[in-house]
Amino acid sequence: MSNFVRLVRAVVCAAMWACACTAALGDELQSIPPDQLTMTSEPKAPGAQAVYLYRQVDRDDGRPSEFNFVRLKILTEEGRKYADVEIPFLKQQANIHGIKARTIQSDGTVIDFHGKAYEKTIVKAKGVKYLAKTFTLPDVRVGSILEYSYTVDLDENYVFDSHWTLSADLFTKHAKFSLKPSRDFAVRWVWPVGLPEGTQPPKETNRGIHMETQDVPAFQVEDYMPPEGELKFRVEFIYSAERPEMNPEKFWKQQDKKWYEAFDNFVNKRGAMEQAVSGIVAPSDSPETKLRKIYARVQQIRNLSFEQEKTEQEEKREKKKDINNVEDVWKRGYGYERDINWLFIALARAAGFDAAPVFIAARNAAFFHPQVVNPYQLGADLVTVKVDGKDVYLDPSVKFAPYGVLPWYETWAHGIRLDKDGGQLVTTSSPDSSSATVERKAELQLSADDGSLEGKLTVTYAGLEALDLRLSQRHEDEASQKKLLEDLVRESIPASIEVELTNKPDWTSSSPTLVAEYHLKVPGWVAGAGRRALFPMGIFSANEKHVFEHADRVHPLYFQNAYLRSDDVTVNLPLGWKVGSIPAPINQDAKAVVYTVKAVDEKGMLHITRSLRNELVWLEKGKYGILRNFFQLVRTGDEQQVVLEPNI
Repeated sequence: MSNFVRLVRAVVCAAMWACACTAALGDELQSIPPDQLTMTSEPKAPGAQAVYLYRQVDRDDGRPSEFNFVRLKILTEEGRKYADVEIPFLKQQANIHGIKARTIQSDGTVIDFHGKAYEKTIVKAKGVKYLAKTFTLPDVRVGSILEYSYTVDLDENYVFDSHWTLSADLFTKHAKFSLKPSRDFAVRWVWPVGLPEGTQPPKETNRGIHMETQDVPAFQVEDYMPPEGELKFRVEFIYSAERPEMNPEKFWKQQDKKWYEAFDNFVNKRGAMEQAVSGIVAPSDSPETKLRKIYARVQQIRNLSFEQEKTEQEEKREKKKDINNVEDVWKRGYGYERDINWLFIALARAAGFDAAPVFIAARNAAFFHPQVVNPYQLGADLVTVKVDGKDVYLDPSVKFAPYGVLPWYETWAHGIRLDKDGGQLVTTSSPDSSSATVERKAELQLSADDGSLEGKLTVTYAGLEALDLRLSQRHEDEASQKKLLEDLVRESIPASIEVELTNKPDWTSSSPTLVAEYHLKVPGWVAGAGRRALFPMGIFSANEKHVFEHADRVHPLYFQNAYLRSDDVTVNLPLGWKVGSIPAPINQDAKAVVYTVKAVDEKGMLHITRSLRNELVWLEKGKYGILRNFFQLVRTGDEQQVVLEPNI
């Protein structure tokens, strides 16, 4: 078939698909049942601010594009906030256009949206901008129906991310989904969390894959919960060049051998690597010293994955050459994350280490389910090295990561260690609370005039805490970095404060710590009670004041990592004042979580120490009550007061 004929067919198919979507939209716009116009509540979603009456998603992976239509009903005054619509998308993966919207009043009056949709940044992470198209529908009241539609044009490289998300932030009365899969690949589908009650699995016809669902409960967002993708009803589509092996054990062995072959071809430059490593390590170095030196040298390689997106003209001006193997990475001094990790393995092997690549599911987005034969689950990679008989997990491709420290989303992560014989399932290390610490040391003076505290505060972020801060701020300027550190202090103190960063923290190294120094003032911290003054002990307790307040829990509890928060506060008392009485020390030890607080009278000074240690990463929701009670005790301890009185 000629290219011209293929092009004509593609254009005709695209036009027919667009017409079908438009016709569907037109039909839906004209067929609002009278009972939906007048409805005032939804019995299956009592108390809901709004509900989705109808949702439609039509995806065509041949183009690739996705048409979306939404109809929702405003039921309460608070529900009017849904007039402000945000459509999130990834700039590198998609573009949104063709937005149409209107408001329909309960008497049938229609007000079309003729305004402008704006684009704004909503999240930044790992060098990727998360954007949103935003607009506001007109004249939205209680009882209004809102309708809007839009089309998402997708980058052809992201066809492999086809999925339907059935769960939504609001109760959904009815929804339809369709997919025209790419003809170039075999396609399968799975529903990892199951399907809503009464929903039939997707069906394939000559027009594509289709599914309908109804009465889907609103998805409840909670603090400290697993990734939403692990909890929402969804259908995932899995593409492959050929019909895959469906036995999970055989599938992963076959997949590992394919991956290992690509890895072996990339690192098969032993002579060049032996020459390179001879300039990094000395024969007299201990094994760990050698590995640390190789790690430090590889971290100097320019990491293209961590750089901000460049324009096409900027890319052309740089004239970067293709990377085909580890020798190219070494000689050119740049590469992407996987290139850098594989260079580290090649150098480590040249130095005599048993090193191998590991593919994992980064747990900030999803977990690895070996029973699902989908290779795209394992989207992140790192390195394992045998040192003194123990497996050490490293990721030198992560900028600012000290030796031995993985970013939190690569800890306690499941994946596969590649080898030529079929690989093996592994779980990366799960560090304890000492690997993620925040230490606050304050030297303050109490004012007799207004009860304010003022002085120096030093906060030391260590391990995962330091790495997380550096990664989050790597593309920000000094003003943004300063504001973030000051905001973190504001968030930790349950009062209005004045705080000024006074040093320049080291944002650009792989140091295990990041140290911030401040001038701090807390106006009116001490309150008078007759001839006495009451000093609350929990100066840095704001982050725990409202955690786990809800009596019920829907999802399991999920923490990024174990952590330790410790405070050491010295308060110089004003002349003529002394400590009258001090609450008894508290040592609440629940094994996985530990809280201590203690105040000491040091003759003219009040010394308060406080620590909160959490070793949990996962906790089943059935044990939520135990953790909730623990944090209630934490709040009670922080609310204790030291009594100050005149020294007469």
